[in-house]
Amino acid sequence: MPTRRFDPDRRDRIIDATLEVIAARGVAGTSHRKIADHAGVPLGSMTYHFTNMDHLLGEAFRRFADAIADSFEVRLSSAASADAARQAVVDLIHVDLLDSQRDLVLTLELYTLAARELVFRQITRDWMSRSRHALERHFDPATSRMLDALIEGHFIHAALDTEPHDRSITVDAVNRITAVPPGPHVSAKVLTE
Repeated sequence: MPTRRFDPDRRDRIIDATLEVIAARGVAGTSHRKIADHAGVPLGSMTYHFTNMDHLLGEAFRRFADAIADSFEVRLSSAASADAARQAVVDLIHVDLLDSQRDLVLTLELYTLAARELVFRQITRDWMSRSRHALERHFDPATSRMLDALIEGHFIHAALDTEPHDRSITVDAVNRITAVPPGPHVSAKVLTE
């Protein structure tokens, strides 16, 4: 009887391989066999570690969202002033996020699943919550929500646009969002136009 090889990292390799296969082929083009081949594991490992494909996709996208949120928190926690925090937001968009076609594709694939499935929507909600919490170290909750929407919007536009995104426009947007203090000073007329 052959002895079973001890492979404590197999589950992690499968999750990492899942993200790479999704980035290359999309969720629709992802299968247990393709993931197993990419991870260099027997096909039977897939059902040993994960009950089904949704379970595996959930673990993979949770890992992806946590990694992005971690880098978000690191960048914002190092900002020592409001100006440094504004710069950090711009760098998040133009250095951390827009620099990776892989991350753009994975984000859009996650959003597509989240639009239909509650478990994936919860992953995106947790991600957004962590992002806003990191922003709230420097900005009020309403401004943080607007900045988070700007960051996510840039991400989507960059994935779909054929033109590069101008950093100076992002700087201007961040400055506009953070320059106006929230409150009742916005007139009803502006809100209804």
